[in-house]
Amino acid sequence: MLLKWLLSIVIVVAVLGGLQPLLARHFRLGRLPGDLTVRRGGRDWHLPFTSTVLMSLLAWLILRWL
Repeated sequence: MLLKWLLSIVIVVAVLGGLQPLLARHFRLGRLPGDLTVRRGGRDWHLPFTSTVLMSLLAWLILRWL
């Protein structure tokens, strides 16, 4: 039973990770209010707090549906 859930979580994370560039283009993931971009030492650091919450909610809904 645990192996089934672990495999499901790995698959969902892999699918969402693969779809992230497409989702970012169409749904502005990574540029939502609450997502931070910090420039330090000539480098940009992206901290997508809101996008992470939305992706987690989507993963939860997908797993709930399974």
